[in-house]
Amino acid sequence: MRVLAFDPGYERLGVAILEKQKGKEELLYSQCFRTSKTLPFPQRLKILGQEAEALIKKWKPDAVALEEVYFKNNAKTAMQVAEVRGMLTYIAALHDVPLHQYTPGEVKVATAGSGSADKRAVAAMVARLVVLPARKRLDDELDAIAVGITCLASTRPA
Repeated sequence: MRVLAFDPGYERLGVAILEKQKGKEELLYSQCFRTSKTLPFPQRLKILGQEAEALIKKWKPDAVALEEVYFKNNAKTAMQVAEVRGMLTYIAALHDVPLHQYTPGEVKVATAGSGSADKRAVAAMVARLVVLPARKRLDDELDAIAVGITCLASTRPA
């Protein structure tokens, strides 16, 4: 099973392609797409949508996985991230790829074994669960990998 996982954001969109074969998760690709703060939001959304569609066309995933996002303070940011999630949901549906959504707590449990794990604990476990080529990664990219691991651990291949 191959999954395209996202950590939604509009300044930074974490993405990861993972595959499970013979009971082992393998990271095939990961990245953090960035958009410029100087661009209007619709243009940023368009750029991220084009990147997401290109990934679906290139990697042909069996599933798309998204992290559900919760914000306590900034309603404007929350709304714009929700719009990114909506766009990603639409793209998955447009390409007939099943969508799976996970709360941050579910991702923490699946990767680090505890719903109260912090970002460092999740990142450390991600590095133990899949081979990460040596290079710097932003938290968003590591979060997308964790979402993909969660999806592979919680879904059965068709």
